[in-house]
Amino acid sequence: MVSGGTVVTPDSVFKADVLVTGGRVAKVGRNLMAGGASVLDATGLFVLPGAIDGHVHMRDPGLTEKEDFSSGTAAAAAGGVTTVLEMPNTLPPVESVQRLLEKKEVLSPKAIVDFGLYAVLYDGNASRVVGMAMAGAVGFKAFMGPTTGNIPPPSDASIFESLSALKALGVPTAFHAENQSMITYYTNKVKATGRMDPKAHCDARPPICETEAVNRVCFLASKSGGKAHFVHISTGEAMRLVEEHRARGAAVTCETNPQYLSMTEEDMARLGGLGKINPPLRTEADQNALWDGVANGAVECIGSDHAPHLVSEKLGTNIWDVPSGFIGVETLLPIMLDFVSRGKTSLQRVVTLLSRNPARLYGIAERKGEIKEGADGDLAIVDLTQERIIRAELLHSKQKVTPFEGRKVRATIIHTIVRGNVVYDGEVLAPAGEWVKPRWADSAA
Repeated sequence: MVSGGTVVTPDSVFKADVLVTGGRVAKVGRNLMAGGASVLDATGLFVLPGAIDGHVHMRDPGLTEKEDFSSGTAAAAAGGVTTVLEMPNTLPPVESVQRLLEKKEVLSPKAIVDFGLYAVLYDGNASRVVGMAMAGAVGFKAFMGPTTGNIPPPSDASIFESLSALKALGVPTAFHAENQSMITYYTNKVKATGRMDPKAHCDARPPICETEAVNRVCFLASKSGGKAHFVHISTGEAMRLVEEHRARGAAVTCETNPQYLSMTEEDMARLGGLGKINPPLRTEADQNALWDGVANGAVECIGSDHAPHLVSEKLGTNIWDVPSGFIGVETLLPIMLDFVSRGKTSLQRVVTLLSRNPARLYGIAERKGEIKEGADGDLAIVDLTQERIIRAELLHSKQKVTPFEGRKVRATIIHTIVRGNVVYDGEVLAPAGEWVKPRWADSAA
């Protein structure tokens, strides 16, 4: 039992004990009796539903020199994340039911926190999406631009057909929305000038690359009736396109990341390769628009886009040779909680964006995303008075390099609990994670 803390839900903040038995929340209320259960004293602390990071690349299997599921989920546990949803562009990619189940077997013994698995969507497997969803995929990932693993982008026909096929089940397809041909054109154009400076990466992927792809997929989603979710939205215009199509009845949503809420393209000169991500960092105006979306609901979820690379790769001086992406699962929740102390958002909004909404989107809301009776006992116990400094050397990922190095955050994770099991108490403890299947898989069983 967790006693004496302040419980945070999407709708309220109140003092209560949380009793967990058999891995599930049995009761939430004042002055509960432990009934033989061990007791964690959370006096002066906040008790949040464990965060669900809907966007991680743990690089396992096939790229484990960058990260593996043990180190990646250790980082999640240390960051108050109790469920990670793992992207499919590993080696081999998750392109079939067989690959999905093989990956589950590889990851399960290593999982410190619970996990779900995406499958990939491309032209070669678009006809198999329903089978993969029924086998347990929480969703599909469509890489419309260049990415780690060199997954080919699906054609518009494959996107439309798969969205149509998945409509009845309500399965989301997550889109990395960038126009590949435009990226190729602008990259060649910028390279031809001889530039190798960090901001050249931003100029090689201008906003039109994102907004065109978002607009196209929104149209296909509106015509198919399928559910399209846009990950790592970086521009205000792209976010507004999602809003407009949703207002007209399309089943479209979007995610952004702490990096776009914290940094702009002007930071690239300071960050160098550490700040290289896809889509790239944008303008202050885009950042302000995204913050408006966080406040008004235009942004549905916030994930980390945890995407580790070798330290030597990220510290390269030629921006064209530096891979895009960086670690983020451990800093996701602390950074968002620090924004609360800075007056940028509220505790209720943080747990909505990092817990309830991703649980609902990915079909795991019956068990995850809220502190309520019958839900899994997934909790993050945090101290919002204790300031600390993010130091790469103290993080738990295999590759210890982050653009948030030196950032002060007024948020410290004290305990992380997965289905009643304490997996972090200042140190990462034994693995307790399980594969989480979405409701469409359970209903098909």
